[in-house]
Amino acid sequence: MRSDVGRFWATRERPFPQAAEDAGAMRTVDADDLRELCRVMAEQESLADTTAVQAGRPWEGLTGGHS
Repeated sequence: MRSDVGRFWATRERPFPQAAEDAGAMRTVDADDLRELCRVMAEQESLADTTAVQAGRPWEGLTGGHS
């Protein structure tokens, strides 16, 4: 999405696992340009992956978990 002041926003459809959110992973991020937005999104996914691996549940990373 792009705001009326020109900032780019992205929202992840699926929530992160609770441990990732507790560690600071955010579903909605913003940036001044697309390159920065992609970097911030990758940073959040990486944080979620790292948290999942530390918790012994690597399947909860990028896929958002299994049901």
